Amino acid sequence: MLNYELDKMLYTLPADRHRPDEIKRALTAHPEVKFVSVVGIDVGGHDTDEKIPVEEFLKDIDHFLKCGVQTDGSSVVLPRIANLNNAKVDIIPDTTVNWFVDHNFNYPDPATGLPVGTLRIPSSLVHNDDERVGSRVILRDAIYNFKNDLMKLLQNNPYVFEYIDADSVDDIEEICVTAATELEFWVRTPDDDADREQLSTAQLLKEQYWKRTTGPVRTALEEVLLVLQKYGFEMEMGHKEVGGVKAKLGNSGNYDHVMEQLEIDWKYSTPVQAADNENQIKYVVRDIFRTYGLDVSFLAKPIDGVAGSGEHTHMGVAARLKDGRMINLFSPLEVDKQFLSPIGFGALMGLLKNYDVINPFVSSTTDSLSRLQPGFEAPVCIVTSLGHDACKPSRNRTVLVGLVREVDNPMATRFELRSPNPKSNTYLVLAASYMAMLDGIKEALEHGKTPEELEKSVSKDYGEEDFYLDANRIYRSEKDVFDEYTQEERDKYFGEVPRTVWENLQAFEKYPEKLNIFKRDDVMTEAALESYREAVLEQWSTELRSRTVPETMSALRRCRRKHTDEESVDYDRHYWGKVLRLRNELGKNSLDETCVLAQIIEALESKDYAKASDLQIEMQEKFSELVKLYSIYRKNLF
Repeated sequence: MLNYELDKMLYTLPADRHRPDEIKRALTAHPEVKFVSVVGIDVGGHDTDEKIPVEEFLKDIDHFLKCGVQTDGSSVVLPRIANLNNAKVDIIPDTTVNWFVDHNFNYPDPATGLPVGTLRIPSSLVHNDDERVGSRVILRDAIYNFKNDLMKLLQNNPYVFEYIDADSVDDIEEICVTAATELEFWVRTPDDDADREQLSTAQLLKEQYWKRTTGPVRTALEEVLLVLQKYGFEMEMGHKEVGGVKAKLGNSGNYDHVMEQLEIDWKYSTPVQAADNENQIKYVVRDIFRTYGLDVSFLAKPIDGVAGSGEHTHMGVAARLKDGRMINLFSPLEVDKQFLSPIGFGALMGLLKNYDVINPFVSSTTDSLSRLQPGFEAPVCIVTSLGHDACKPSRNRTVLVGLVREVDNPMATRFELRSPNPKSNTYLVLAASYMAMLDGIKEALEHGKTPEELEKSVSKDYGEEDFYLDANRIYRSEKDVFDEYTQEERDKYFGEVPRTVWENLQAFEKYPEKLNIFKRDDVMTEAALESYREAVLEQWSTELRSRTVPETMSALRRCRRKHTDEESVDYDRHYWGKVLRLRNELGKNSLDETCVLAQIIEALESKDYAKASDLQIEMQEKFSELVKLYSIYRKNLF
């Protein structure tokens, strides 16, 4: 248990307390906070961290808040922007959001007995003194653009006020954009190997979902929730997710073989603050669970064949009126007769139509695409569900975009994007999503569409022409898209799903007109988009060459012959022959043929990424078949 007086610790410096005198007062009152760090987010989603002694920070706090810290392009992922010969990058504090204290629970301050802390300040990356770059800046500009353009659209299309709870644009004080994420993650005791069959069986039987936690997992989860409450994150719940098996109590009296999936949820905020919150929450989760000897994995698919970890991302839009009321701009006036207002339908259509180019920001790793497979409650198709009628909100867990609504609570109406995972760059996911929604709202309102007409558009048949949506797509289904459509039907109606990072990035080339929505008012410049594309491509190719191929080779070496000639039967020899053939095809060169793994390396070295992508698919398919065959082979041995 954390042996600290939690109520005496400093957790947050709110946005309204960033005046130099307030900052000095807070840090002086909490001498356990020894360091300050500025946190910039590059296009790869990586955050910077350094240890600046508080004494140095306070010496010239005004200059620090204005000029921040200088670094260079080799310290951050900004390809084609901050190059080695043009590498000046400054990290400038953002005084408009909350700042958080990162506590080192393993290092108590000798004077106070409290954990040594670092004040982490979310910051902007500035290249060459004037060009603000990086993920936080893109999201900030996207939301600014969204709010401004939506106000103009409301002013120029007053018909929409027939369908929302305001009389005119003159009633609106401010557009309020909100976002929230849910965090799923796996915890395990170090060095324990996963028994995939046991995990898969427990998942099918729903033995873990929302069940009571025990032992160190329970204690760590409860402490996480209590500490996060101290930060002001307004935690809603923490619970077991679908994956995992029961921990075992060892002879020593300690639990071992822990392998469990958990989820924690907290309340919404503004998009930039929501992304900052998530960043800090992950650090707290990881640090506290590690004090109990538990590893935390935020990977999307840490265990093959078992449910991965998602990070459902919620997005809403409201308006604060001059009379003090808040209204949800997605909700219709007649919530029992209509699903959404024209603004809500337009936003939904923008997400669906443009998801091809949003997806590269959502799923930028091999791991993330491995999660998005049929059969694991992870979305694989660009499709939504509204519900069978307006009085019965949908709970279809097989769709990409869920419509969350409560008939008795119009303020609850929002969209849930179900494809992100804990490793997704939330800043860019939100930026791309809101720019896509703005595109759909613009088209819906400028065409003067009613909720009934827009519902008909979303519900269009395959091949049916529409004023905005693509003809040869279906965008709405109330069915289970995993079980009630074949793979061929899913590909035809909803579009083929990218299987590799390379295929996903090809959307930038395939849909240039959709990519233009991000360039509105230079929210994402051509340079920023190319920087992101190059960063993801480099990450994918490096990981494939230096991690995936070696790990696959190691796995092949572990698939050894287990039978002897004396004890074997024809069944053993038959299946071992199949395994051996696949092992050789994947990992062993001959004088006449090059194995798949070696071909992947050759393709990457020659920068033939299309070929490397195809070979990666072949490798995955053959290795998956080998794993199944080797399991069959071993089960027949005594």
